[in-house]
Amino acid sequence: MTSKLNTLILLLILIALIGGGVLLVRTIEGITQPLEDVEQTLEEQFEQITKPTPTIVPDPITIIREVRSLARLETASYTVEKIITAESRQGPFSFLFGDKLILVAHGQVIAGVDLAKMQEDDIVLTEDGGVVVTLPPAEVFVATLDNQQSYVFNRDTGVVGMNPALETEARKSAEAEILNAALEDGILEMAQRNAEIYVQHLIITMGFRKVDFADIALPTE
Repeated sequence: MTSKLNTLILLLILIALIGGGVLLVRTIEGITQPLEDVEQTLEEQFEQITKPTPTIVPDPITIIREVRSLARLETASYTVEKIITAESRQGPFSFLFGDKLILVAHGQVIAGVDLAKMQEDDIVLTEDGGVVVTLPPAEVFVATLDNQQSYVFNRDTGVVGMNPALETEARKSAEAEILNAALEDGILEMAQRNAEIYVQHLIITMGFRKVDFADIALPTE
């Protein structure tokens, strides 16, 4: 009985010693961990001071090459519908030779900026880390009639018959009217603003803090 009791006492003492050792190790780790964190932080700060992250700022020529790579930047698109009335040989003998039609014309106008036209002096670096950009003026790239969606709504011809060239002339006139409608609605101004936003984003990704654009005169036609 006494032997078993002694064995039990020794076992309890051993468990206590082991538990105390584990507790001591955990206590030491808890004390040394903040010191390790501080040491790591100091090493990172020293690394930043002695080996700072380089700031790479491209020169104006590099910026010009990057911007030019966009070439003709399409930044505005209009879809226009116009009603065109065309007639020929009207007058006293219109019942014989007259021809009149109504054309429902659908067309598209696309405008943008041709960045390939930019020169080296169109990019100026400022002392405060900014860039002043002079973009080429916006222009119309495409003004075309959609022949598949355009159609003759009504046609009234005389006894002799229709004029074969009348619809062709009406479609030519429709292209011009579609272009004028887009210009009057400000497609060039929209194209210029959108081009500035796109180029501004591109240059800022190169590391510059701000981008300003020089005022330019847009074409009226």
